[in-house]
Amino acid sequence: MTLHFPNASRSYDPVKRCVSFWGHESTFEIAFHLDEEALERISPQVRRNEASLLEAFDVNRVQIERAALSAYARRRQSFCHLTASDF
Repeated sequence: MTLHFPNASRSYDPVKRCVSFWGHESTFEIAFHLDEEALERISPQVRRNEASLLEAFDVNRVQIERAALSAYARRRQSFCHLTASDF
């Protein structure tokens, strides 16, 4: 099976300073955390507040999901932390 992203939900975690989203491979859910610095790399105009970070995530979702696929292929774990180096 391949990893896919059928659920468009995402959320911002101000404590961890990341946007969380989820992918699925067969019946397994894979959690992803995308840190603020990664969003700043792909969207330099982003401000560090929830609305701006979530908007940047939505606008760049295709690129983020591509990076998530690549990171998951390397690590194959149920949790994956994406950083600026993944972009």
